[in-house]
Amino acid sequence: MTAPADLAPVGLATAGVRDIAGVQATARIVAEVDPRRGSTVLPVLAGEGPLAVRRTRGAGAEAQVTLVGAMSGPLGGDHLTVEAEARAGARLRIGSAAATIALPGQAGEPAHYAVRLTVEDGAELHWLPEQLISVHGSDLRVTTHAELAPHARLLLREEQVLGRSDEPPGRLTTRLTLRHAGRVLLDQELACGPGAPGGWDGPAVLGGHRAVGQLVAVRPEFADDPPKPRTLGEYAALTPLAGPAVLVTAVAPDALRLRRTLDEAVRLLR
Repeated sequence: MTAPADLAPVGLATAGVRDIAGVQATARIVAEVDPRRGSTVLPVLAGEGPLAVRRTRGAGAEAQVTLVGAMSGPLGGDHLTVEAEARAGARLRIGSAAATIALPGQAGEPAHYAVRLTVEDGAELHWLPEQLISVHGSDLRVTTHAELAPHARLLLREEQVLGRSDEPPGRLTTRLTLRHAGRVLLDQELACGPGAPGGWDGPAVLGGHRAVGQLVAVRPEFADDPPKPRTLGEYAALTPLAGPAVLVTAVAPDALRLRRTLDEAVRLLR
């Protein structure tokens, strides 16, 4: 769906049409419980431009949605947004069909990718996309914001890969913010690649590794019985947060070993 020309933001192409200034597109997903059947339905499932959304087969009462890249990108100058809401009692799992590849644009502008997640009481949302690959020459700013009710449940995984095989990375800045019952549980930012603050590839941050990831699990039962802090292998750690949540951070030489580490963390938390 293309926005009317008089409503298009200045300096941006209308949704779904990419030009030298980039494209602006939003995907919206809303999940709620069907009171007649008790299963999760999707009253809103809409995407634009490079953000195509498809309902795929879920398990039990869970609804599953897959993001499918309809265009290459994000390219420099693009502004992409994914908004997902799990209403009271709903169970929603969101993944992607393939890795997201950040590419340089024609005008040298950065690309922006925003993820906004809302989880109401009694609802559960799993945000489990494939890896984000930062290509040489690209500049991508990613912001992920999750707003959770007091009895919401969340499993969130983010993975970043710096460059393709034998390629230097682009510039990548990611910020992850988690709010629970109106209170900030986590607010962290990571910048990598050319122009990032010094030391990002040093022993205190990535230590020369090319893949970095985070896993956040929020469950009401963690408020009284949180998992104990521990290391996971050689380059990952599980840390309880000041609330019903835990954070797993990991670095690895490549995407495959990073995924194995985070999958092991999911099994441990179960």
